Parts: sequence; structure tokens; C-alpha cells
Amino acid sequence: MSLTLSRYLVALGYGTRKEAERIVRQRRVTTAAGAVLRDTDRYEHHDVFMDGAPLDAPPGSVILLHKPVGYVCSLNDRPPMIYELLPANFPKRTPVMAAIGRLDADTSGLLLVTDDGPLNHLLASPKSHVPKRYAMTLAEPLRGDEGDLVASGTLMLKGETTPLLSAEFAATGERSGEITVREGRYHQVRRMMAAIGNHVQALQRVALGPLVLGDLAEGTWRLLDAGEIAALRSEALEHKAIAKAAKS
Repeated sequence: MSLTLSRYLVALGYGTRKEAERIVRQRRVTTAAGAVLRDTDRYEHHDVFMDGAPLDAPPGSVILLHKPVGYVCSLNDRPPMIYELLPANFPKRTPVMAAIGRLDADTSGLLLVTDDGPLNHLLASPKSHVPKRYAMTLAEPLRGDEGDLVASGTLMLKGETTPLLSAEFAATGERSGEITVREGRYHQVRRMMAAIGNHVQALQRVALGPLVLGDLAEGTWRLLDAGEIAALRSEALEHKAIAKAAKS
């Protein structure tokens, strides 16, 4: 690592520079084998322990969180916030661990959190068109024409003048279904169902690009591995290129 150990701890949110230097001086930072690390020693993230515990996720990490209903994604909002479900250092890091896009408070499911700014920008950009799949429970029984309506490319949201891109809908019950969208308009899925004449009672994001929520317990999270991050970035770039070619 190019940073001194104390500066690295600061970047990971373990305190101010003076606090981090004190932590190192107090011999609280060691290797996995227990050897004390000095501020100028060479180190690797995976081999650094503080107070006997490994450091939080390294820079450039991506977290997959199963967000519960009621939690908000912003640091500047009323609690409960998603950061209450994550390590306390995450919002103190430089750069901060931030949500990629948002799920509103009434929506649960797959949410990505990262300190990788370029990846966040790529995935959150309206031009990326990475598919997002949601499972929903509706207030009224399905009519049977929902799939055709959302796939038409002509469905309009109230107050907007540009039709939605074609989406995919599959019924999973009398009042439930799954929808895959490639845009991120404000409350898009709820507004789509309202445009069709129904009301979403419960909504959960179950997949984003190549990633699926799976059986990850609500309120818990896991680190994506390098292969998953590469696949996510690759798919985002592919969909972005397809969208650009379609407009040219």
C-alpha cells in the first residue's frame, strides 16, 4: 500500500489522523499472525488486524445489501438508514460507501453500496439500462394484458412526455408478478402499475444485471467478489453501448 498505515486507517473511516496515529502507536494494529505493525511498515489489507479483528472491506468494494422496508438510502435523511445495517465506519470512509441508485423506503431487496465512484456513476447513469427485476404484490387481480402493455414501448407515466422503454412482465399469482425494467425513473414500477390501473402493495428488487438477491437474509449483506464486480461492470457497459447504437 502506498499510504502509511495511519493514513490508510483514516481513509477506511477508523478516525481522524491523530486518532489513527494513536491507534498505531498503541500497538493495536497487527498482522493476522499477531506481529505489531508500525506506521511505516509495508502491509496488505487482508493481513491487517485492529484489536484482533480484520479491517472492514478494502477500497473499491461493492456490498450487496438486502434492504428491509422502512430504511432510507441517504445519509441526509431521517432514520432508520441503511448505514445502521452496515459497519459503522462505512459512512466515514473517504470516499464514502454510497448506495448505487436508491430504493425508496417502501421498497425492499437488492441494493448495492460501494466507494467505487466510476462504477457507481456507470450503474446509476440513465444511459446504462442495466436490467432490474422486481417482485410485486398488487391490490387488484391481474387482467392478463399487463405483459403486452409494459412491453409495448408506448406506456406513459403520469406527468411525463416520453414513453417508457419496453419492459417484461410475468404473472406469478392472481395478484402478484415480476417485472424487469431498464430505466430508473422516479418510483417507476409503482407508477407503471398505476398507469395500468392497479396499485402496488409490496415491492422487492430481486435482481440487478447478473446479480440476484437469492436467500440473503433481510437486513444482512455480503461482499461481491472480483468476478461478480467484473460481470456487473461488463453488463453495464454492454447495455450502454446497445442503447447508444440504438439512438444513432
